[in-house]
Amino acid sequence: MSFAERMLKIDRRIIFLMIGLCTLLPLLYPVGLPIKISSEVRGVYDHIESLPEGSVFLLSIDFDPASKPELYPQAISLLRHAFRKNLRVMTMTLWVSGTGMADQIVTQVAKEMGKEYGKDYAFLGWSPGGQAVIINMGQDLYSAFPSDYGGKPTKGLPVLDGVRNLKDVTYLVSLGAGRPGVEEWYVFGKDKHKFEMGGGCTGVMAPGLYPLLRSGQINGLIGGLRGAAEYESLIGQKGKAVAGMDAQSATHVAIIALVIMCNLIYFSQRRALRAQGHI
Repeated sequence: MSFAERMLKIDRRIIFLMIGLCTLLPLLYPVGLPIKISSEVRGVYDHIESLPEGSVFLLSIDFDPASKPELYPQAISLLRHAFRKNLRVMTMTLWVSGTGMADQIVTQVAKEMGKEYGKDYAFLGWSPGGQAVIINMGQDLYSAFPSDYGGKPTKGLPVLDGVRNLKDVTYLVSLGAGRPGVEEWYVFGKDKHKFEMGGGCTGVMAPGLYPLLRSGQINGLIGGLRGAAEYESLIGQKGKAVAGMDAQSATHVAIIALVIMCNLIYFSQRRALRAQGHI
């Protein structure tokens, strides 16, 4: 059997192994391929970069572990950036199923950046009501969250000094995997209280949020794993998102190479058979 015939009849398990290696190796040993920064991701980065120290930054972690691969790196990068800028960081979630994960994200990054709970940041946790929580926060933050995730009274926390409601928030970013999420924060929060807002979402949700972005209703949008990788590049701390994009790129290259090679072999064989008069 010729080389061309062997390639056309290659065991599919070898292809699966090749694709598996192309996915696994970049995750273990990221290359850090160049990533073009989009204007929508830069919008969020530039606004946080422009905030003076002590500004109030609210990050709403509105997703659960099912969307962790795309939104977890976004949350990590945003918190690193906010802590590096010495902003007063408030975090919360509208998804009860993501509460424990949100607490773990905030605690991890705060420890990494040497930040103190209560002074530099606070995790308010979850409160029932969905969009009603946003409305309540617009009237009185301490009514919506009388205590934080750990049960400590929110009144008196130094990080919340001077913060009475959403009108005192300088910038808000909602990382949403569904509803309630970015749209609810705009409709019941920003539209009424006029604070500046950005968003983050899974890749499949991004097209549905572009009308908010194009109309200026939000000033930036981090979309999916690609958006997270762009943000990691902007803050100079490449992590899981960049590694994930490396794996995705390597897998795509392998598939394209296999398709091209098999087609070249197939057509060359047909040409040879035609020349021999068999077809």
